[in-house]
Amino acid sequence: MLAWDEFERLSTNAERRTIARLATPEKLQAFLNDLPYRSEEIYRSPLRVLRDGRGHCYDGAVLAAMALSRMGHPPRIVELLPNKRDDDHIIAVYRREGRWGAVAHSNFSGLRYREPVFLNLRELVMSYFEEFYNLAREKTLRGYTLPLRLAAFDSRRWMTRDAAMTEIARRLDTVPRRRLLTRGMVLNLAAVDARSYRAGLLGSVQSGLFKPHEHGKRRSG
Repeated sequence: MLAWDEFERLSTNAERRTIARLATPEKLQAFLNDLPYRSEEIYRSPLRVLRDGRGHCYDGAVLAAMALSRMGHPPRIVELLPNKRDDDHIIAVYRREGRWGAVAHSNFSGLRYREPVFLNLRELVMSYFEEFYNLAREKTLRGYTLPLRLAAFDSRRWMTRDAAMTEIARRLDTVPRRRLLTRGMVLNLAAVDARSYRAGLLGSVQSGLFKPHEHGKRRSG
């Protein structure tokens, strides 16, 4: 409640109306699809995302977790873990009728919404596998974290304070991880085909794309 109380106190009427309009996961995803993607290596709280009108995948996932909590879902995020030649990706997860779904903001068209039809978390994460690739056309998804419950950061006012976003990112580094592929599987992966490659990059912001030869890993896929 502390986080919501702070949001109500610090937000404008327009900002509160925006959150109120995101009343279903589908409407929430539509909002994120229209949110301009920005790759600055800073973390924005949900309130700041609303005010700046932009964000990367980490910002979008935390905002999504906030909006999902207003719908009655526990606010939870999961980090999708690549090899060393790609960005991490963050998704907000929820369950409906016992099945897992996700809402996400991404520079890649295929790394966003998932219907709540997946039997378990691993099944949900694997639905991103074919569309999780880098500019070298390598399929890079290798693992994931267990869900991190953002309610644990209510006292840090995570909905309104950028500093709490840094704390959440640090906690993600300590969450148990699950590996998806064996070494043999990795060695036998095919390159992404040209049509799928182009489709995934449709509408992407070029400056925000991970360059395998230039960057270290970021949470901004």
